[in-house]
Amino acid sequence: MVKLENVKKQYKDFCLECSLEIPKGQVTGIIGRNGAGKTTAFKAILGLIKTDGGTVELFGKNIRDLTVKDRERIGTVLADSGFCGYLTIKDYVPMLAAMYSDFSKEKFVSECERMGLPIKKKIKEFSSGMKRKLLILTALSHNADLLVLDEPTAGLDVVVRDEILEMLQEYMKTEERSILISSHISSDLEGICDDIYMIDKGKIVVHEDTDVILGRYGLIKATRSQYERLDKAYIIDSFEADFGYNCITNQKQFYLENYPDIVIENGSLDLILRMFSQG
Repeated sequence: MVKLENVKKQYKDFCLECSLEIPKGQVTGIIGRNGAGKTTAFKAILGLIKTDGGTVELFGKNIRDLTVKDRERIGTVLADSGFCGYLTIKDYVPMLAAMYSDFSKEKFVSECERMGLPIKKKIKEFSSGMKRKLLILTALSHNADLLVLDEPTAGLDVVVRDEILEMLQEYMKTEERSILISSHISSDLEGICDDIYMIDKGKIVVHEDTDVILGRYGLIKATRSQYERLDKAYIIDSFEADFGYNCITNQKQFYLENYPDIVIENGSLDLILRMFSQG
């Protein structure tokens, strides 16, 4: 569905150099600190920036060869995207119908009403959650095969976030669709993503199935004496702490079985992000 191979984008004080792939029928997440390169990677995928090297493919085609019809297969929510606040949803409907050949006015309006969005109210009067739901519904309105979602749940309360995640899960019930999504809220990604990429300083530093991260990864908290006798065979990295050492492992069960006196926390996306960022 999506393939980035050795893609490079050089800015004055930042360089993106990454490869990643999103297969059909899969939800892929990207995590990383602010400024790590997530949005740059998204813009490269969408052809919104000119890259300095490598190749970007969507639907088996080079990004430069995509037709208008191909681009209609993409639904997008970017972190800085939005609507003119002085228009209403009713005003936007004919615009969307003109932009997308597969847009269904009746279904879109029905979904907006179901999600509690007033059709005739100016969008500037919407809450942040309402605006975000409208962005998602717009991305879903034309039967896209690929969703590219940059921080779609940012700044929203847990109720609205759950509603949006339910919308995405419903979207994925149709076979051969894919989602690429980023979020600072790890629990959102843990609940929906099949695999995770972590990007740091423009480079992919981790790529694992979500189940592997949650099931096999762990954080070992060892005193200095415990650390000295620790088998380092399955330690990915270690960081000195006040009490001793924090160690990341991708073989948590090995240490649970062989070192019952050492504290070992379960793996999570927050753990991976926090510890690799420190490194």
